[in-house]
Order: sequence, then structure tokens, then C-alpha cells
Amino acid sequence: MDKIYERVLRLASHRHAPIYLGGISFTEAVIFPVPPDLLLIPMVLADKSKAWRYALLTTVGSVLGGLVGYLIGVFLFDTIGRVVIEFYGLGSYFDSMAEWYENYGIWIVLVSGFTPIPYKVFTIASGVFAMAILPFLLFSLIGRALRFFIVAAICLWMSDSVYKIMKRVSGPAMLVICTLVVIGFVFWTVS
Repeated sequence: MDKIYERVLRLASHRHAPIYLGGISFTEAVIFPVPPDLLLIPMVLADKSKAWRYALLTTVGSVLGGLVGYLIGVFLFDTIGRVVIEFYGLGSYFDSMAEWYENYGIWIVLVSGFTPIPYKVFTIASGVFAMAILPFLLFSLIGRALRFFIVAAICLWMSDSVYKIMKRVSGPAMLVICTLVVIGFVFWTVS
């Protein structure tokens, strides 16, 4: 794990790292299952002077990807959107999401943008359930900015402590995270 961690830090220092970060942020909001935080954190640690720029890049990439997810929901749900929803095991819950949108509207987008809930599911659902595009974009921007700027702020505030914690617990943390993801996925699909 130390070698993997060192490699991620080298990647975070690479001159093309911002392009990778923007690309991951964009695709994560549409289909990619890996959150951009995994690259944002080491990039901020590698160059603290660019923390806010990286957080902004991550936010903008994610919101633009969210717009694509929204458009998939509007125009391509039956061909692409349904595949994404099924991939996350949410097909049986998707119909009940209409009620969520009716009751909570834009607040769903704000919460999904801030939390580790699969944002892409809600970007597609926002298009399917005909949420107005401007509130969708505004609340996506607020939710995603909150998330990524807070991550950058924590990295700046804790700085070397984050690096030491990540290095020390990267192996056990990866094992725990992978186990929780598998358990969560199994629980979600069984229930």
C-alpha cells in the first residue's frame, strides 16, 4: 500500500494532474464510481498553494458532468440512464424517487451533491423527473462546492496530519472501505 500511496502522490504532482482531476470529476457525476476526492486530497497535499483552484476545478467538472447526467435523464434514460441506475442496484427504488422529488425538490440535489450518495443517480433522476434546469445547476453547484471546498480546507488545516494519517491507515482503510462497499452493495440489492 505504501507504494500505491506514493504513486498517487506522484500522480498528484504530475503536470497533467489537473486534467485528470477535471476528467474524473466530470465522469464521476455521470457514471464513474470513484469519487474525485481520492485525487483531490493528494493534489492539495502536494501543492497547498493551489488548494482552492483544485477544489474549484473539481466542483466545475462535477457540475458539468451533472449537467450531462441531467440531459441523459431527459433524452437518453431508456438507453443509458437506466443502465447506470441498474448498475447501482437502484432500479426498484427509482420509481419512489418521483415522490422524493415531489416532496423535497431541489433539496435532494443539494444533499446528493454534498454527501457520498451516488450523485450521478440524482443527476439522471433530476432530468427524468423534469426538475427545472437552473435550480438543478444552482443547487448542484452549492452542494458540490461545499463538499470539495471543505475537503480542501480540511487538507490545508490538518496538512501534514492528513498525510501521516493517510499513509498510516491506507492499507487498513482500503480494506475497511472495500468491505463496507461490498456489504452496502449486497444489503442494497437484497433489501
